[in-house]
Amino acid sequence: MTFHIYHNTRFTYQQWVGFSHNLVRLCPRTTEYQQLSDFDISVEPSAVELDAYDDLFGNRLHHILVREPHLVLNVTARSTVIIDPRGLEKMEERRKKALSVTYEQALKGMEKIDPEIIYAKQFLLPSPLIGAVTSEMKKYILSSIHPERSMYEGLLEYTQRIFHDFTFENGFSNITTDPKEVYSEKKGVCQDFAHFMIATLRSIGLSARYVSGYIETLPPLGQEKLFGVDASHAWVSVFIPNHGWFEFDPTNNMVPQERHILLGYGRDYNDISPIQGVVVGSGMSHLEVMVDVSRK
Repeated sequence: MTFHIYHNTRFTYQQWVGFSHNLVRLCPRTTEYQQLSDFDISVEPSAVELDAYDDLFGNRLHHILVREPHLVLNVTARSTVIIDPRGLEKMEERRKKALSVTYEQALKGMEKIDPEIIYAKQFLLPSPLIGAVTSEMKKYILSSIHPERSMYEGLLEYTQRIFHDFTFENGFSNITTDPKEVYSEKKGVCQDFAHFMIATLRSIGLSARYVSGYIETLPPLGQEKLFGVDASHAWVSVFIPNHGWFEFDPTNNMVPQERHILLGYGRDYNDISPIQGVVVGSGMSHLEVMVDVSRK
């Protein structure tokens, strides 16, 4: 399967901006099941500096510097990604082997000292947008994950419970909304559900990371899909010692496979936000984002 991804971000400013410095994370990763075939990024006005490098987590970053005065900044990323069925089969084989690992065994495995465990432990600690949880939140996750139960099965059940117990509601939250508030109100969007799930997983000693990407949306039966109706998406990746990382999408109650396109990983949204930057100017600004994911 081949996917073409179009992601346009448009900033409109109330006053002239004389300087814009941004970090852009819109380049999909290459993984065991996903191969980046092509990527292009364009900026209007033209950037005087456009450099690329990998961050601490292996995500591809583009550094953009615009010095030309402007009222509008357009950043457009175009990607082509191939989903390899053989990679998905390997993931399934790993999943089957991981089914035998209990939560108790996973915790014991995290006590080892090797590069894989040391790397995973950075996703066990609190991060800027994900801190401590309440005792009720910890009790909530422990209803699914027990010492002698298959950890993977418990994670599947927990994903399902979040999907059924929480309501998807735009406008309730912003990216800095505390997972404790999300749990209290039982509503939010994909970023909120990912942050909540990660917070509770870390609270019981499991390494969990925030995943940023896209999901292919399907039009109603008999209708043609409209261009630009897709959006960025977020889900969760959990580490099981000796077996690697496994992904779960609580917003859609599924295990990400061929319809999920991965951009990158981080401790929380801050590490993998699509665009971060500063501008020199005054007045308000308006943000518009258009995303399209099409299968070829």
